[in-house]
Amino acid sequence: MEKLIQVFRALLEPVDMSFKRYLWNEIDWNNRLIAITGARGVGKTTLILQCIKERFGNNLSAVLYVSLDDLYFTKTSLTDFAWEFVKRDGKFLFLDEVHKYPEWSVEIKNIYDRHPGLSVVLTGSSALNIFRGKADLSRRLIHYSLNGLSFREFLELKHRLIFPVLPLSDVIGIADKICPEINSRIKPVGLFEDYLKSGYYPFFREADKSYYQRIIQVVNQILENDLPAVERIEYQAVHKLRTLLSVISESVPFKPNMVKLSQQIGIDRDTLLRYMLLLSRADLLLLLRSDTSGISQLNKPDKIYLNNPNLMYALTERIANIGTIRETFFFNQLMVKHVVNYSAKGDFLIDSNLTFEVGGKNKNQKQNAGLENAYIAADNIEYAYKKVIPVWLFGFLY
Repeated sequence: MEKLIQVFRALLEPVDMSFKRYLWNEIDWNNRLIAITGARGVGKTTLILQCIKERFGNNLSAVLYVSLDDLYFTKTSLTDFAWEFVKRDGKFLFLDEVHKYPEWSVEIKNIYDRHPGLSVVLTGSSALNIFRGKADLSRRLIHYSLNGLSFREFLELKHRLIFPVLPLSDVIGIADKICPEINSRIKPVGLFEDYLKSGYYPFFREADKSYYQRIIQVVNQILENDLPAVERIEYQAVHKLRTLLSVISESVPFKPNMVKLSQQIGIDRDTLLRYMLLLSRADLLLLLRSDTSGISQLNKPDKIYLNNPNLMYALTERIANIGTIRETFFFNQLMVKHVVNYSAKGDFLIDSNLTFEVGGKNKNQKQNAGLENAYIAADNIEYAYKKVIPVWLFGFLY
């Protein structure tokens, strides 16, 4: 355990506190069992190390952070480790990469029940179904999901420009008042283009010219390490998942022909749907479905997108379609706090009552004619007018 403590202290020392992700203010850190899931590279580890640094400062005697992919846990069970930590008067345990530990849910449940004075924060892959498994954690665990950077966060992290989070009601209700305030401080259109190309993953600060290569590495780690750890899938399945992702990435937004796609990948329809769901849960795809009550996940999605615009630039060899980039951005940003569905009369139906058409600066209301709560999210404009709202403003929702 002494080596784990040394590793923890070394990791904590350089942690930067100047920028915190949106989830920071939403987490109730006083809960005894917290889970934070999200894609690789979005900042889960930094978030919990910041929590330790701010809450405990230099008083770290009762606190420990460990990553469960450490070789230490090949010889020592998580249960025994927690028992030893509590014997040392440990009270706050932070467990990273929990999906790398077999039967983690059973041992976490036992630790929670046996040590009432111990608080546990754990992180895991976005692909992790946190409440599925042999242990029932639903009554014990508070779960949070961490998305990639919003446009608002990108402005703060890269340019030190701080703007408040905006509720959707303000974005559609008073955009004509908000836009002049933002435009008095920045030129949003150019900065938004930068964000769409290289602003979603916080590691853009270190990667720079190798940013897309880093994204590809993240994708490979998800396919080769995270998904097999979560789903116990074999190498052949990983190969099929990679093929599926490649086919979709060259065709987004993808309206799936299940028979043709099944034949192309070499799997049956049910397996194809399962793989789509896996890639969606891993934050590699976005599945857009109709707003149908009780719809089964075994029904095919109406449209498929890559998870975010940066993925499009990294994974597609051809020039990314700007229309698809806009729609991908809109879907990705809205899904964090709202329900996003397919709309037959527009591009997206939000929370079952708001219709949005996403397009360029010349997009008009023709397609939304006759719809009461219908709006245009338009690219390459600085100001809102009537029900036409700059698409970049939807990047201020979290």
